[in-house]
Amino acid sequence: MTIKEELQGKNIIIPDNPVSNFFFNNTRSGLLWLIIRLYLGYAWVNAGWHKVTSDAWVGSNAGAGLRGFVQGAIGKAESGKDVTGWYASFLENAVLPNAKVFSYVVAFGELLVGIGLILGLLTGVAAFFGAFMNASFLFAGTLSTNPLLFILATWIVLGWKVAGWYGLDRWALPLLGTPWNRNRRKA
Repeated sequence: MTIKEELQGKNIIIPDNPVSNFFFNNTRSGLLWLIIRLYLGYAWVNAGWHKVTSDAWVGSNAGAGLRGFVQGAIGKAESGKDVTGWYASFLENAVLPNAKVFSYVVAFGELLVGIGLILGLLTGVAAFFGAFMNASFLFAGTLSTNPLLFILATWIVLGWKVAGWYGLDRWALPLLGTPWNRNRRKA
């Protein structure tokens, strides 16, 4: 019998190593995730709040803040610095003409990511969208805290099952049927 024949139709589960198991599957790591979540959440709420309360992002002059940011990124790309051509083209042809819409998406997206992380509600989803925004800012040539926030958000995405244990995910995820089987009843 060949290995292929032997493995065909079998569900093979490869166990995690003890370190990965602790960080990504064990609720005892929840306190560490709580600290990281609160740090990230504060960073996103702070950034989002400044945008939501600014006329340049949300209000009478909405889109002005984003237009300035995008034009700076396009300028960097034209001078051959920090921004790749394909991303500069995306900013110029998709974001810039729709700066007002993207301005609201960025401002309220940052605020919602921060609230989700602080409350521990849909933590993995919030962290994913935070990492997505960090990557977008990095592609636009903005360093600041984006590399650190991206790394921390990526770790939270990996630990989504337990990262919100000390938060609303402890109750919300089972109601959604994940990561535990909704139909399974406790004895």
